[in-house]
Amino acid sequence: MLLTSSNLSNQLLIAMPAMDDPNFARTVTIICEHNDEGCFGVTINRPIEITIGDLFQQLEIASIEQTLLDSTAVNGGPVQSSQGFVLHDTDRVWEGTLKITDDLAITSSKDILDAIAIGDGPDNFLLALGCASWSPGQVEDELKQNAWLTCPVDHAILFDTPYSERWTSAAKTLGVDVNLMSDSVGHA
Repeated sequence: MLLTSSNLSNQLLIAMPAMDDPNFARTVTIICEHNDEGCFGVTINRPIEITIGDLFQQLEIASIEQTLLDSTAVNGGPVQSSQGFVLHDTDRVWEGTLKITDDLAITSSKDILDAIAIGDGPDNFLLALGCASWSPGQVEDELKQNAWLTCPVDHAILFDTPYSERWTSAAKTLGVDVNLMSDSVGHA
């Protein structure tokens, strides 16, 4: 699905095999906001060495759940790499929440981390360090150059699919096997 003049909010950008930007090669990025000022999103399939427990310790947040402590955060993108973003599936709103849909949002304020630590946070969440952003018209130009595929957000891919399978799983929602695609780009 190629969306070149539509709003890309609540869409996944799936990097094509020919993507040579090391920040986005083989990535899946959710577009959280798309407007006249550009696009903002978070990459969802690049786990990092830092656990949520490590981050909570650095922020002096006491966590009560061992499984939470060992969960891995992801590299959300090359912009604001020290800023945390929590992608979550709830209709609750915290101080720094941007609603994507009625049941999907992204929050960048510490109050959601405090809620998660005491078991009062969203049922499903993904903690990302950093984000991705594009200037006005940039992502549309990249779509025209066949740098990305797009598909609607799938909550199972966001929260249940192992990180290593998200790129191929997102493409499969379109009936595409990215492993069979050429690394070279052409135009008809």
